[in-house]
Amino acid sequence: MKVAVLQFPGTNCEFDAKYAFEKLGCEVNVIWHKETKLPENTDLVVVPGGFSYGDYLRSGAIARFANIMEDVKKFAQNGGKVLGICNGFQILLEAGLLPGAMKRNDTLHFISKHHNLKVVNNNNTFLQLLNVNDVVNIPVAHHDGNYFIDENGLKDLEENNQILLKYCDSNGNLSNMNGSVSNIAGICNKERNVFGLMPHPERAIEDILGSTDGVNMLRGFLK
Repeated sequence: MKVAVLQFPGTNCEFDAKYAFEKLGCEVNVIWHKETKLPENTDLVVVPGGFSYGDYLRSGAIARFANIMEDVKKFAQNGGKVLGICNGFQILLEAGLLPGAMKRNDTLHFISKHHNLKVVNNNNTFLQLLNVNDVVNIPVAHHDGNYFIDENGLKDLEENNQILLKYCDSNGNLSNMNGSVSNIAGICNKERNVFGLMPHPERAIEDILGSTDGVNMLRGFLK
């Protein structure tokens, strides 16, 4: 499987993502934002976490205009799989590849810790190896992770089963850690080929990291 991991000025998780997918046996290329074409035969594009362009305007707002994003959009429109993690999720929202927007955490503080997530929908490539209502322990690290969408948009997400993950406690009881509408931690598009989540599954792939719950999340793309 060929994976392309994007890299912007300020990105800091591209090599975490590269390591994680290489550990799963994938061929991984890190693609600089000024490139105009993804590598031939790319199977998955990963837009990783970090602080693209320092978040100086708004998280992901500048990166969406990067040269490589035009080809990412074409790739997604043609059914190619795209995964946005943390800042990558923010970039996909800004680029219009996923619905909704991000606001500052309701605490107004940067949150960095392991947190539990509840699987809401596994009828997709990303979470197909997990079961609905499974609870996974995945690190989060964000300042602007407060997912927002209006009532009509939320209704669409629910009706189309686009909500993938929600924040919860260790028993699966929903708990809101950052103000996100309906406790949302991750979503997909209607076509189920573009995925975004604020937590970092690539940081939960080895026991030494405190959790291996991210392995089956990422491995879903290999099936």
